[in-house]
Amino acid sequence: MIKKRFTIICGHYGCGKTNLALNLAFELEKSGKKVLMADLDLVNPYFRSSDYIKELNEQGIRMIAPVFAHSNVDVPSLPAEIYTAFTTSDHVILDVGGDDVGATVLGRFRQQLDSIDYDLFYVINQYRNLTSTPEEATQLLKEIEASSRCHATAIVNNSHLKEETTAETILHSLPFAKQVSKLTGLPIAATVVREDLAPELKGKVDALYPVSIQVKTVWE
Repeated sequence: MIKKRFTIICGHYGCGKTNLALNLAFELEKSGKKVLMADLDLVNPYFRSSDYIKELNEQGIRMIAPVFAHSNVDVPSLPAEIYTAFTTSDHVILDVGGDDVGATVLGRFRQQLDSIDYDLFYVINQYRNLTSTPEEATQLLKEIEASSRCHATAIVNNSHLKEETTAETILHSLPFAKQVSKLTGLPIAATVVREDLAPELKGKVDALYPVSIQVKTVWE
């Protein structure tokens, strides 16, 4: 999926963007690339990529996390270190907040991003509230782009029902993803599937991208 050195992942809460970001980071590292990952989600206290800083560091992946993340401080902030993401020669993955409010953080770096050739993947999940129709998903993207002052370059279909996801769940989401693509004018970079479902879907889904489940609830 990653064709450029700088990749931004955004999408609505529960779409699975953080799990995707982690898988992309691990894949890059395994291919011999140096990776820097930055958690720009200052809104959602759950399922942040910085929750996995230990696992990332163990694989040699550098993580820049919000200051006071995982503490009782109500409003975490970004460290000054974040600016190194725009000067490093490493591959960079930015995990951005899940709505227009969360994406506002990205707008702070408009000046830096204007000089960078980046991909911004908009992750969609048909089975989440507020993005269950192509029109809703398209409207949210417009709000994210307006707040972040950045433009998406591709869509990633990550429609899933967590552990209840089946191959049929994925196949049912394909027309939804194609309609979002049509409404936004953006290509579909990939359809993400849980790795154990990949053999069943091979040949039935274009640009299939199998992932391991890194992000889990406390009871899983």
